[in-house]
Amino acid sequence: MGGAGFGHGASCACHSAPARRLCARIDSGLSRRAVLKGVAASLAAPSLGRVSPAFAEAAPKPILIRNVRVFDGVAPKLIEGQGVLVEGARIKAFVAAAETVADAEVIDGGGRVLTPGLIDAHWHSILAAIPKLAAITADIPYVHLVAAQEAERTVLRGFTTVRDVGGPSFALKRAIDEGRIAGPRIYPSGAMLSQTSGHGDFRMRSDLPRTAQSDLSLAERAGISAIADGEAEVLRRVREQLLLGASQIKIMGGGGVASDYDPIDALQFTEAEMKAAVAAASDWGTYVCVHTYTAAGVRRALAAGVRSIEHGQLADEDAVARMAEAGAWWSIQPFLNDEDANVYASPLQRRQQAEIAEGTARAIELGRRRQVKMALGTDILFSPTGTASQGRQLAKFARWLGAAETLRALTSGNAELAGLSGPRNPYPGPLGRIAPGAYADLLLFDGDPLQDIALIGDPDRTLKLILKDGRVHKNTLAA
Repeated sequence: MGGAGFGHGASCACHSAPARRLCARIDSGLSRRAVLKGVAASLAAPSLGRVSPAFAEAAPKPILIRNVRVFDGVAPKLIEGQGVLVEGARIKAFVAAAETVADAEVIDGGGRVLTPGLIDAHWHSILAAIPKLAAITADIPYVHLVAAQEAERTVLRGFTTVRDVGGPSFALKRAIDEGRIAGPRIYPSGAMLSQTSGHGDFRMRSDLPRTAQSDLSLAERAGISAIADGEAEVLRRVREQLLLGASQIKIMGGGGVASDYDPIDALQFTEAEMKAAVAAASDWGTYVCVHTYTAAGVRRALAAGVRSIEHGQLADEDAVARMAEAGAWWSIQPFLNDEDANVYASPLQRRQQAEIAEGTARAIELGRRRQVKMALGTDILFSPTGTASQGRQLAKFARWLGAAETLRALTSGNAELAGLSGPRNPYPGPLGRIAPGAYADLLLFDGDPLQDIALIGDPDRTLKLILKDGRVHKNTLAA
């Protein structure tokens, strides 16, 4: 995790004292009684937002969305004169304007633009929206209820899929997949793997030294992180996350700006340890992604076979060239020193934050020049107000990529990265596309995001229709 803005690294709140206290509260509150109380409360609660109360039920008959212009997730040109037929959770076919479909519910798009649902390639479902004060003081079931509420808001912002790169989101994913609550598809990593003193080591100084008789840390027992030193421990921790249902594995390969103990230039995990993680994931047909900022961290991860670099704003030309040669993905975030950046009191943190902000623009330019496969994500954390900026922050990439390429990256591009999970892919159908057989995750915009990508940052106004899995989550066309 890392970054300026509301995320990690340049604003990495996951290493702050409130974060550690949150982990401690999650652990201490996860008694059988607390969990049962939380489950009961969540099942008894009414809809937390504006999702249709019938969303949990599949549509009783096909849905034909007609009179729309279609962005298929790939081509930069809109498809004209074709409607989209949805049957169950999938797109059945394109339908010519003059054709009719018997027994289909018809939705008239009024000439608006239909796109695939958006995908955030770097998200933390459990930790994105819980405010620090609430995390410190609230009952633990409340933390999980907040995560469920934010999941609903996430899909209402048009993000129908997220790649979760750290946190115990398995239960939330299950509840969403079963139709019990509204939310995006979740590709879960589970606990973030960290070495001792690494970016996922949330222990206090008083918790050291660790011995064979020591209990696991609070954060580990809560499923936030997993500390592993040596190849054998790395193998064990990776396999534990795979047992729980991880679709990919997240390891910490370097430090962050807001970290208490690990400096941003520190290399974390030896190449042999990283190779152990890659081997364990590969045995299950999936891949490893790594948190790192520096060129040295990128090179070590690539040498070990890591498939996705998370952040990497301080990579140099050589490291980027190696990414391109390896065919690795670069999952990058809009960490800019702007209105969305966190405020730091420490001069050192402010200097590092500025360095990463400068590196963001340089990294995108290097990635484009070397034709590296780039995925886009936000990494928002501990910010109930910041989550509302999800689309607005991702729209900033259009400064370098243009609107059409940014929208392609946020749909079919990010879907391709998620698909690296191979047989561990919880959603094996085509994502991020409008095509026969693809999942029916669809957005109808009042305006053309291929021309004005800022539309994705104002979903309350611009999104008139949201379908996920063929279920209507929002429809204000008649309003």
